Amino acid sequence: MPGILGRKVGMTSVFGADGTSISVTVIEAGPCVVTQVRSAEVDGYKAIQLAFGEKKEKNTTSAMLGHFKKANTTPKRHLVEFRDFTPEFDTVAELGKEVKVQDVFVEGDFIDVVGTSKGKGFQGVVKRHGFAGVGGQTHGQHNRLRAPGSMGNASFASRVIKGKRLPGRMGGERVKTVNLKVVKIMPDQNLILISGSVPGAKNSMIILQK
Repeated sequence: MPGILGRKVGMTSVFGADGTSISVTVIEAGPCVVTQVRSAEVDGYKAIQLAFGEKKEKNTTSAMLGHFKKANTTPKRHLVEFRDFTPEFDTVAELGKEVKVQDVFVEGDFIDVVGTSKGKGFQGVVKRHGFAGVGGQTHGQHNRLRAPGSMGNASFASRVIKGKRLPGRMGGERVKTVNLKVVKIMPDQNLILISGSVPGAKNSMIILQK
């Protein structure tokens, strides 16, 4: 499954061929560097490791400095493996080779995007799970509009069953959005425009998969 790493820039809109406005997410995809090539004979599976984003040498461990030196590149911030890529991408699987967005995707492709969703902190059941609250303001209700309601147990069980949807930490999770269309590629700026929204905040790391 070939792919590339990138950074979420933000959202904008472009006009399609028929004149309709299309909401797109702008991602700075690459250039990435191949820092390791895994083979079925040595590692038991076939994969390439891509590195993206500059990192200061003083903030990099000695082991990782040696790792990047083998690929003849500067220290990078993000490392991701892409497994089981198709044979037409064998030319990319060279240690130290630079991979750009136009090497992996073309306009019109449908791709999957992986990112870390925005963290919302500790939230109640109305925002976290879409509960409706308990009743209206009449009928004796007081400060119950956003409450979760009954827990569903009395003398038997006498406890809250695991898996009950309750308040808690929301967001900050790994999320994959599938089948997003590549609207436009701008190779001179390493930008790719993808229809719709993708998970993550601005400047967050994004994984693009074919």
